[in-house]
Formats: sequence, structure tokens, C-alpha cells
Amino acid sequence: MLLTDDLAGFIVAGFALTGSPGPATLSLAGTAAAFGVRKGVPLAAGCIAGVVLVMLVTASGLAGLVLAQPFLGPVVRGLAGAYMLYLAWRIATAPPIGAANRAGRAPSLLADILLNIGNPKAYAAMAALFSGFTLSAGDKVGDLTVKVVILVAIMVVVDLAWLAAGSVLTRIFRDPRKGRILNIAFAVLLLASLAVAFIH
Repeated sequence: MLLTDDLAGFIVAGFALTGSPGPATLSLAGTAAAFGVRKGVPLAAGCIAGVVLVMLVTASGLAGLVLAQPFLGPVVRGLAGAYMLYLAWRIATAPPIGAANRAGRAPSLLADILLNIGNPKAYAAMAALFSGFTLSAGDKVGDLTVKVVILVAIMVVVDLAWLAAGSVLTRIFRDPRKGRILNIAFAVLLLASLAVAFIH
């Protein structure tokens, strides 16, 4: 049975935590700006798949165990950080809209899963959501299932909104010089969000 008060709070918190600017959301907007919404959809799918893995690892208690290991935690964070740096470079160097970038290769789904697996913000957000709310009293599996289903639906909406935002900005800045500035700005914002995520 769903607890209505917790459900409303969970949905609001879910939108706030998954939709706030961070490495994943800014990479979605930057990818849409550089390559188009259609080519950004695999990035969104990879991000969602990565967060679902983070949810399961967090809910099972493995997140703290893995990240506390002297070797595994830094390796996972290092790989994710390296991929985010690569993604920022791809966004910054993509040709402005109307050039060959629409035919270019956008980031792949498998690599995008890594984006959230190694994103400390994802673990913190999921830990807060999974420990702070109870949606199905007395049924841990049901509670986990309801939370995952709701959060996936929220992430679909949030990710499509960030892709649309990147696409709208690109249409506003159709001038090649302004398009280049927009791509570089997204790359810088992605790097800044990466720094913030890894400092905290």
C-alpha cells in the first residue's frame, strides 16, 4: 500500500535530486546542443541505466562497501571522471549546428552508463531517496520496486527536458561563432559540475 504523504514528498525530492544541474544533466544538454536530441537519446538511456544500477547498489548497501575499498572506489571514480573529461572535450570540439556534427558520432550508450556509476552525486541522491522515504510499509521488495519505477519515470521526463533545453539553446545560437561559444560553455559547465561532484 502506498503512503500518500511519503509518495508526494518522494516525487518532489526525486525531481529535485535527479533534475538539478550536475555532470549527467549538463552532459545531456551539451550533447543535444552539439549533436541533436535524437543522438542524445542513447546518452539519456545510458544515464538512466547507470542510475538504476546505482539505485540497486545503494539499496543493497553495496555502494558504501565498494566505494570504501582502497582500490575499487578510486578506480570507479577515476574511470567515470576520465569519461566525463572526454565527453566535455567532445562537446567543446563538436562543430556548431548546421555543420557536420549532426552526422558525427555522439557518445555511446555503454560508455554513458559509466557516467552515473562513477558519479558521487548519483550515490548521494539515491541514498537520500531510498533511506528518507517509505512508499510501501512492511514490504522491502515492494518499497524498492515502487521507488525504482517512480524514479525511472522521473528520470525519463528530466532527461528529455535537459535534451530539449540543449536543443532550444542551439536553435537560438545558430550563428557558428555563437554555437562554438555555446558548446564550450556546456563543456566548462560539465567540468565545473564534475569538480563539485568529486570534491563533495
